[in-house]
Amino acid sequence: MSVYLQVSSLTKSYGDRLLFVDISFGISEGQRIGLIAKNGTGKTTLLNIIAGTEDTDSGEVIFRRNLRIGYLDQNPKIPDGLSVLQACLHSENPELELKAKQILSRLKINDFNRNVDELSGGQLKRIALAKALLDEPDFLMLDEPTNHLDLEMIEWLEDYLIRSRTTLLMVTHDRYFLDRVCSEIIEIDNRQMYQYKGNYSYYLEKRQERMEAQNSELESANNLFRKELEWMRRQPQARATKAKARIDAFYDLEKTIRQNRTDGEMKISAQPTHIGKKIFEARHISKRFGDITITEDFNYVFARYEKLGIVGNNGTGKTTFIRMLMGEITPDAGSFDIGETVRFGYYSQSGMQFDEEMKVIDAIRNIAEVIDLGNGNKLTAPQFLRHFLFPPDKQQDFVHKLSGGEKQRLYLCTVLIKNPNFLILDEPTNDLDIITLNILEEYLATFKGCVIVVSHDRYFMDKVVDHILVFKGQGEIKDFPGNYTQYRDWNTIQAARNPEKETIKPDKSANSSSGAAQRATGVAKLSFKEKRELELLEQEISELEAEQSRLEIELSSGTLSSDDLQTKSKRIARIIEESDMKTLRWIELSEKV
Repeated sequence: MSVYLQVSSLTKSYGDRLLFVDISFGISEGQRIGLIAKNGTGKTTLLNIIAGTEDTDSGEVIFRRNLRIGYLDQNPKIPDGLSVLQACLHSENPELELKAKQILSRLKINDFNRNVDELSGGQLKRIALAKALLDEPDFLMLDEPTNHLDLEMIEWLEDYLIRSRTTLLMVTHDRYFLDRVCSEIIEIDNRQMYQYKGNYSYYLEKRQERMEAQNSELESANNLFRKELEWMRRQPQARATKAKARIDAFYDLEKTIRQNRTDGEMKISAQPTHIGKKIFEARHISKRFGDITITEDFNYVFARYEKLGIVGNNGTGKTTFIRMLMGEITPDAGSFDIGETVRFGYYSQSGMQFDEEMKVIDAIRNIAEVIDLGNGNKLTAPQFLRHFLFPPDKQQDFVHKLSGGEKQRLYLCTVLIKNPNFLILDEPTNDLDIITLNILEEYLATFKGCVIVVSHDRYFMDKVVDHILVFKGQGEIKDFPGNYTQYRDWNTIQAARNPEKETIKPDKSANSSSGAAQRATGVAKLSFKEKRELELLEQEISELEAEQSRLEIELSSGTLSSDDLQTKSKRIARIIEESDMKTLRWIELSEKV
């Protein structure tokens, strides 16, 4: 197997901030590697060094000669004045142009002649992703490729990379994506590198074994430290030269133990304030923007302790719905009736705007000097920040020195510090590292309040929510009793293809939503006519899926003319719409079985 990349003895620091020390690894043809680390510890910096856009303090990066390399930057820059298509293409090759249009369409960029100057950051990221895929490099580096993609696009990209033979090195917080695309994991932890020959699930097992071994070693070090500390205290002021080695060893040991304590995992222990039985009621909510319908006569009663996920493609109105609930946007018709005890904590997609010249500690002190955790427990602002992996030296940093992920973690801290009893999290997983996400998930699992999560992170949604609202577009909103994977399983046609096979059914007993409860009441068994309809739906859905699969293969072949491409693309759109309608009806009938 040909060696594509060799990284040798890399060290990188910014002033007195050391990211990694003397790390070495190689990547060979066919390897698919995911890079994992806490925010601010050098993931993006390492990719930039390998890509040649950033210098290293020491060490070297060597690529195989004549290797074609692609790199998707976390925040790509595209020259002004280009059209979407020009930004993707190096030449006017008709076949290449056709493939570019196919990839852009799958990433929901359809106006190929639009000037890139008019596009959002998320759209520019998708264009840069399309270009990276179109170039078909031998070795592809991706920095957070799933950011700004909706669920449909993420799953398409996942399948595309699985089918591709491209060698990969990527940073992503999407753990399902990591698990299914990558076969190896590299972790940067405490400035050192660890390699795991397996996917994300395997990595979790082996990392746990490593942490348990380190904890055992740390306990031994603590015992030794206590003995050495006692010895140090007994020494006279003028120590003998022969004891110097032992004294130096003591200080090294002390530094090691302090380092391990400082780098402990984030703990979130704030308790929410009391929340009453009345949360909020949406009454006949309607909202339109021109020809686009966000909601149409939408009604919903939110229950106490409910944990609701909101999913749907980009542009279907998820964030607009949240902003109407928060009072930032006024509905065209209808109203929200919110309970008196509700205290919102809102983590928005746009994020908090910090004063970049402010110190981290001051950003928290501006909100509170002392934080009440409930049950008589309190923390000072510095103590609270340490729970969020901001040690004392990091608290004195200016905000502009933080990485994007560290700023998001600080923003999360400012939301939770106020002890809300109703958390609304709009795309919380963007820019947060996996370690932070794990702790946030654990916190939400035991949170004694209400939660609404808008997210494209399937893993996060599966762990946190007990049912979901699916925004289908043009005001169509479906309430599904289960998590995202359960919804996806139902929304695909696996059960229709194999009706005799046991399928995953949502747990209605765990669902507390009034919407779902109303559906569950008064349900009769299937009539003969409904049984016949259910059987026909299974057959029709299966046929539609088979036709869609054939068309997708044809669209990916690169051999279709422009007219055929347009015709078949429109047909796929009609198939998806028809399949969705039939599947939703199939779900409705299946719930009566």
